Amino acid sequence: MKKRLVKFAAICFVALTMLPSCATVFGGKISSCQRTKPAASEPARQVRAVALVADILLFWPGAIVDFATGAIYKPCDN
Repeated sequence: MKKRLVKFAAICFVALTMLPSCATVFGGKISSCQRTKPAASEPARQVRAVALVADILLFWPGAIVDFATGAIYKPCDN
């Protein structure tokens, strides 16, 4: 019984770490404007609201990954 529980916990851990964030997995290619922080005179980047809500509801540390990679931000129009 204990071996099954350990095996189940290991599988759950791997599944949660392999798919950490919605915008990183489903958002597509990250552009250079998503990665770079805007200068003081530039407008702020817009956040993908659906990806943010999904990250918070499903696995909130995924939001940290999305913000760190820039995948949570909408692609630039240019």
